[in-house]
Amino acid sequence: MPSCPRCHQSILATAVTCSNCNLELKAHGHPGIDLHRSQGDAYLCDSCSYHQDDTCTFPQRPLATTCTLYQDVQTLQQRPLSAAEIYTIPWWRKYSGWLVLAILLLLSVLLVVL
Repeated sequence: MPSCPRCHQSILATAVTCSNCNLELKAHGHPGIDLHRSQGDAYLCDSCSYHQDDTCTFPQRPLATTCTLYQDVQTLQQRPLSAAEIYTIPWWRKYSGWLVLAILLLLSVLLVVL
C-alpha cells in the first residue's frame, strides 16, 4: 500500500486526498490523474524529461514542486528490451514445419520397408 508523502500514513491507491492530513494526492480530484511531488526543496523540473527537451508547457516551470505530466529522465534512459529478450521461441516450435515433414517422411519410409 502506498503512503502519504507528508504524514506517511497508509492510504489507498485510489485515494484522492489523505484521510489523515488532507493532502491532495490526485490532481483535480480525479483518481486517474497522478500528482507528482518533489522531495524536500528540490524542483521536479530538474529531473523531468519534458524540461530537458524543452517541450514543457506547465505554467510553473522551472520551479514546479507538483506536476501531473512529470516523467523522470533516469527511467526513460534505461534501455528498452528487444523482442528477443522479452520472449524467445523454443527451437522445436520455431522449426515445427520441418519437424512434421521429417516425421512424415520417416513414417512413409518405414511403411514402404515393412
